[in-house]
Amino acid sequence: MNISMKNNWIRLTRNIFFIITANFLVLVMASPAQANNASSLEPFDRWSLDFDSGALFSIGSRASPLDYTILPQNLSLRGKALLRYEVRNGILVLRSRLSLLIQPIVQGPENYYMGLAAAPSLEWWNNSRTFSTFFSIGGGFGWMDSKGNTVLGAQGQDFNLNWFMHGGMRFQLTRQLSATTGLYFQHISNGGMDHINPGIDALGPTAGIGWQF
Repeated sequence: MNISMKNNWIRLTRNIFFIITANFLVLVMASPAQANNASSLEPFDRWSLDFDSGALFSIGSRASPLDYTILPQNLSLRGKALLRYEVRNGILVLRSRLSLLIQPIVQGPENYYMGLAAAPSLEWWNNSRTFSTFFSIGGGFGWMDSKGNTVLGAQGQDFNLNWFMHGGMRFQLTRQLSATTGLYFQHISNGGMDHINPGIDALGPTAGIGWQF
């Protein structure tokens, strides 16, 4: 690894570490002792634990030429609203999101990817609080059983960075239970830490449930 590439990787890793740490601190600090019963709060003024499942398929030509299929099983903790802005027919809020990534790779040389990712969550809620749209963009890090030393087009090392975008809709089923559907894009690569670094670009649908407390 040359000096320039090493410096770029150090800066990238530092930025991702800062994002995850900042999101964690925001989640902790956004949890003061509640003066009101949780059931009386707005859905975005409570914590939310979401489980999303889906299927991601290789796209584009800037990553590995191999066809990957990944089945993300992501558990996300979203904090209370940090910012809010009243808009016509609803309200726009900004929250923090920290996700545990458990992702079997059912097509491709590797078998799994596991890690963490953090991001802000931008949400629009309608006036009746029965429906919302959301969008998150962020990143993190994780590990896989890399096969790049034996399979052409596979990943070069176990430790990898991730970057994702996730947008979709949320349907509030009860005061505490919600259902989601969305579209998820994910990039995985080692950021040049290894000379073998084809990366994975994958896109696909997700569906999930959420519990607010």
